[in-house]
Amino acid sequence: MATAAFSSIADTVKFDILSETHALENAKKRKEIARTFISDTVTVPTEDMYAYATLATLGDDVYFEPSSAALEAHIAKITGKEAGLYLPSGTASNQIGLRTHLKQPPYSIICDHRAHIHKYEAGGAAFHSGAAVIPVIPSNKHHLTLQDVKDNIIISDDGHFAPTEIVALENTLNGTIIPQEEVIAISEYAHSVGVKMHLDGARIWHVAAETEMPLSELCAPFDSVSLCLSKGLGAPVGSVLVGTKEFIAKARRFRKLFGGGMRQTGILAAAGAYALTHNFPQLPRVHALARRLEAGLEEIGCAILSRAETCMIFYDPTPIGVTFDEIGNRGSALPEPLFLGGSRLVVHIQTSEAAVDDLLGVVRVLAEEKRAAGFVKPEGQAESAFKDVYVRRVPKIDK
Repeated sequence: MATAAFSSIADTVKFDILSETHALENAKKRKEIARTFISDTVTVPTEDMYAYATLATLGDDVYFEPSSAALEAHIAKITGKEAGLYLPSGTASNQIGLRTHLKQPPYSIICDHRAHIHKYEAGGAAFHSGAAVIPVIPSNKHHLTLQDVKDNIIISDDGHFAPTEIVALENTLNGTIIPQEEVIAISEYAHSVGVKMHLDGARIWHVAAETEMPLSELCAPFDSVSLCLSKGLGAPVGSVLVGTKEFIAKARRFRKLFGGGMRQTGILAAAGAYALTHNFPQLPRVHALARRLEAGLEEIGCAILSRAETCMIFYDPTPIGVTFDEIGNRGSALPEPLFLGGSRLVVHIQTSEAAVDDLLGVVRVLAEEKRAAGFVKPEGQAESAFKDVYVRRVPKIDK
């Protein structure tokens, strides 16, 4: 029998997170997501995904969680690896993968200068692994080549340098695909000099969908691969790291050490399984929609900085006299607003065709207004020039 004192405490503890309007708010959010081009991380679970996830097992993943273990084993199987490890994020998957390979500094990691592990993981390689990063600008402006790696790798006993122990590639990188023959050439060379290969395969699903290569073939050149479930595939949370059984056993220890050991992850693993079955098949449609958006922008007169090889386009509207802020402000003022982040446009499984049409309509009208006001494109203005850093625009999302 609860005492009055305990009942008083219980009254202060209880909390209902569901508002009376949360169903309407979720419906509004799903509508916004269909019109958001900022990233594919905005995708959300569908009601069917939620329903499937509630059927998962209820184990503890620090000990053993059946649904999570099944997902790990399945992703290991389809990537041609021995074992997998479910992790809360792509950053955790990459950083634990790197730390598991690396033992005692000094050492270095080679990667593309635009790579997520270098630019967007808070200096994790240095912090967690004590590793120097050698960021390389691709000589072809698209992807690292074997020659790029040979020109920058450190294989030396000279005490002035940190020997290279990992070559880390990212596929896709900014939506672009590394040719598999180049990946194989880099891998064969790296392994011949005793260097490990890691793949940030957050969007490797897009590569498989576009090239029609099996995941096992795409992942074969690598000692470890990180695959994200919450971007292009639309699951709410999670990435899976794959490698040998010995590698994953060590990575599991680092997951616990870094505070990434989780409990009832079955519901999240089930959402990932649903995404593999129902959302992966949608990626060819996503790529086609991205190419339609690219073609429309080019037809209007925008410069395409990086083409829609998969789900991303980088563009520049200055050839039509328009700025990103003008496009963003006009898009956000539509009766059904668009949410834009600058030069990078990301199409995802929940992007609507109407949103693409409306975005092209906004750009087209602005271009017409500029021409009517007397704007003339300067002669010799560069078209389709590759740019390293995309322009970010802070979107207005609180309308």
